[in-house]
Amino acid sequence: MKSEPVDVLIVGAGAAGMMCAIEAGRRGRSVRVVDHARAPGEKIRISGGGRCNFTNLGTGPGNFLGENPRFATSALKRYTQHDFVKRVDRAGIAWHEKTLGQLFCDDSAKQIIRMLTDDMREAGARLSLGLSVDRIARAGDGFEAALSDGSVVRASSLVLATGGKSIPKMGATGWAYDAARSFGLRVTDTRPALVPLTFEAGLLERLKPLAGVAVDAVVKGGGASFEEAILFTHRGLSGPAILQISSYWREGEAITVAMAPGEDLYARLKAAKEENGKQMVHTALGHVVPRRLAESVCEREGVRGKLAEVGDKTLRRLEAAVNGWSVKPVGSEGYRTAEVTLGGVATDQLDQQTMAAKSVPGLYVIGEAVDVTGWLGGYNFQWAWSSGWAAGQSC
Repeated sequence: MKSEPVDVLIVGAGAAGMMCAIEAGRRGRSVRVVDHARAPGEKIRISGGGRCNFTNLGTGPGNFLGENPRFATSALKRYTQHDFVKRVDRAGIAWHEKTLGQLFCDDSAKQIIRMLTDDMREAGARLSLGLSVDRIARAGDGFEAALSDGSVVRASSLVLATGGKSIPKMGATGWAYDAARSFGLRVTDTRPALVPLTFEAGLLERLKPLAGVAVDAVVKGGGASFEEAILFTHRGLSGPAILQISSYWREGEAITVAMAPGEDLYARLKAAKEENGKQMVHTALGHVVPRRLAESVCEREGVRGKLAEVGDKTLRRLEAAVNGWSVKPVGSEGYRTAEVTLGGVATDQLDQQTMAAKSVPGLYVIGEAVDVTGWLGGYNFQWAWSSGWAAGQSC
């Protein structure tokens, strides 16, 4: 049986794994990266509509969830979003800022992947694709991994960087969690995050005409609040604000949606009534929210006819229906469409400066596999860069 010794074995050629490989290689460590995928950085490739929302200028510990969100502070401060932007600039990759500090490539996400693979090659890290780890175990002071091609890798340090369960069609599995448990590490409950929410059949039928309608909104739930767009779908609700709130929402809970945030809807309708009482109610409401949404709200509230025919109580009711809509999702679309996995290897098991397991010398866990989950908008990539960098300085 062929056996290869290396200093560092990294399982997972995603954002965190490649970053770690680069940094460890630059320290003179012999590094091997294995991944069962046919190409590295597949989630990078598909992110941001193919342009990769590679970081966020506003990244800080407050943008993360987990048992201990402050765990991320050390890595995020030691390798910041500005450090990664400098790396992107050195590679000659043009980028632009969208809303809320989100940075995207001007051209293609493949440029980020190419930058990382080029840096790995220059650092001497060896990348092996199409290979899975069939067995992994402690071997003396290090680790031994049996690969699917029949070879065995022995390493002084082992880095778990295979991410979470989100987007299984890209090859995502819970492998990192299983591997961590096999070494005695605690793993918190996991669930899909940054994912569309779904409604029960009766509500879906009533909202069917709204599929495809998008509107800026404020969505509240689980103690959090986000002001971004929502999108009505054939399954329920999606859009940035819904993806954000999905990380906080739990089954059995309602969310509250304001679909004309900042608008005094009652005052608008009252003024419209005084100006032109012959105007249909749904027409007046359609000047504030999309027409189809206005028609749906009026139908749901049983409000018909002209503005002159409705009283102030009815206008107040419409205001509440638009800006205080309380709805109880029945679930989410699950890992199939979730952008990330909430939960993972418990942070009390890891050193926040090095990402090393406290109880298993030489073992490291980075990226999405850790119980650190960011908001939508480039935060999870920054956690991958920061945690991968931190581990790369030590492994």
